[in-house]
This record gives sequence, structure tokens and C-alpha cells, in this order.
Amino acid sequence: MTRILILTRHAKSSWDSPGLGDHDRPLNKRGRKSAPAIAAWLRHHGWLPDEVLSSTSTRTRETWDRMGLQAKKISFLSALYHADSKVMLRELSGATEPAVLILGHNPGIADFANRLVRQPPNHTRFFDYPTCATTVMSFDLNSWAEVRWQTGTVLGFTIPRELIE
Repeated sequence: MTRILILTRHAKSSWDSPGLGDHDRPLNKRGRKSAPAIAAWLRHHGWLPDEVLSSTSTRTRETWDRMGLQAKKISFLSALYHADSKVMLRELSGATEPAVLILGHNPGIADFANRLVRQPPNHTRFFDYPTCATTVMSFDLNSWAEVRWQTGTVLGFTIPRELIE
């Protein structure tokens, strides 16, 4: 069975309130434009999530809300807040739907994407994974628990700047 994994870093967050903790920072104006642009790109290609695994931070929640997509299952997991790639793999292994979107943070999400793909996309921004960068990859597996490093096939990669400008 083909499974689709969408890895999205949260959209650009605001630093306007110095007293606000990192977990509670909302999106800034650019971030509020980026999330729907990424969603439109996903819709255009037919890459829509059935299940969402997201960090609990305000900026990841707001990114998901502003994407305006629907999913059968949505889980906000504290384990994904600044998670490393091993934690992300563990959380993904429990997913049950065929198309999963993970919303996370750098440096973990960039490392996770890099470790999962057989061959990285030919894109200068893949390795630094700017805000709202999104990779879509496929796996031929019966279950998400079968995912191993360097087994994903990249279907697409983009950053908001390419979609908005």
C-alpha cells in the first residue's frame, strides 16, 4: 500500500511580544500568508492528509488552522514540540491513516526529512528547511510502523516564497 507523508515546518512566527514564551508565539503576517499557500499547493497536487500529527505550540496549531484543510484524525502531541527525528519516527509509527501530515519545528523536521528520503530533492533550501517548507514523500508499506531511514521517495518539495511571489 502506498502511504503519503507530508512534513511541514510551522509558518513564520512573531517575536513582537518579548514576554511570551517560545511555545506560545503566534504567527506573524508572513506566516499567516504562507500556511494557506502551502495548503493550496498540496490541494493542487492532491496530497491531502487523512491524519495530522502536530506539535502543541501556538504556531503549529495556527499553521494547521490557517491551512484550512480537513483530516479524519488530528492529534496535538507535546512530544513533537522541538522533537528530534527519532521522536518524530516514533510518533509516526503509531499513525493509522494512509496520508499523514506532521507539523513540527527545526532542527528536528529538517533532519527527519533528510533522514527519511532515499534521495533529497534538487532544491537549495531542503537542508535548512525554512519556515513552512513542505516535503511530500511516498512509502510502499502496510503500516507506518514499517518506516525506515532512507526509504521515502520525494514527490514534491516547496517553500512559501516560491508560491507567494
